[in-house]
Amino acid sequence: MKDGPDISKTAAMMGDPARSNMLMALMSGMSLTSTELAREAGVTPSTASGHLTQLESSGLVTSRKQGRHRYFKLADADVAHAVEALVTIAARAGHLRSRPGPKNDAMREARTCYDHLAGRAAVDLFECWLSAGILRWKGDEVCLSSSGRAKLTLIGIDVVELEDRRRPLCRTCIDWSERRHHLGGGIGVAVLSKLIERRWAVRVEGARTIQFRRDGEKAFVAWYSGLIVRDA
Repeated sequence: MKDGPDISKTAAMMGDPARSNMLMALMSGMSLTSTELAREAGVTPSTASGHLTQLESSGLVTSRKQGRHRYFKLADADVAHAVEALVTIAARAGHLRSRPGPKNDAMREARTCYDHLAGRAAVDLFECWLSAGILRWKGDEVCLSSSGRAKLTLIGIDVVELEDRRRPLCRTCIDWSERRHHLGGGIGVAVLSKLIERRWAVRVEGARTIQFRRDGEKAFVAWYSGLIVRDA
């Protein structure tokens, strides 16, 4: 008998096509009903209900009742991180379900990865902050430098408040479209919140895509690169 957790059950749970489609739909960070998830999975509502019961019992999703509907979402950032990693591996292996098109191009530009920003825009930010010394590698993990704390405060990210949330400040994901790292963790969440709050970009309804407004990306880059020295 092998020691440690048995990953085979979780892997099998995520490996079913219908359930994997549901998990991918929930990577938007939105809460969705069983009817909406049935549509995403291409199954009947009754079949979707059975899949969702299994996903919830396995700790991959959680649900809450609101009015006549029950809403489902990914259980936590660990699940999202695992899904994104599998997407990267599948893309590298050539397991693509459709040819790249305009929708894929928009997803590559900017999208949500559960609760933080992904895509080219996110990779550019991560590499900028590494070059500027805001972030630094410590072995295989990335961390916030002491000078980085001060710089993030200047642009309106409250690092102390993020630390009180008891989740990692920094976490990296291999971006499935760019094949390079982007930033997750508490700071990654704060970056996406700032992007939407300042109206530099908007969420595309019913999708993971983040769409920049006119001159929005230019303002976003100026903000994170330090050209805007203080948050407005």
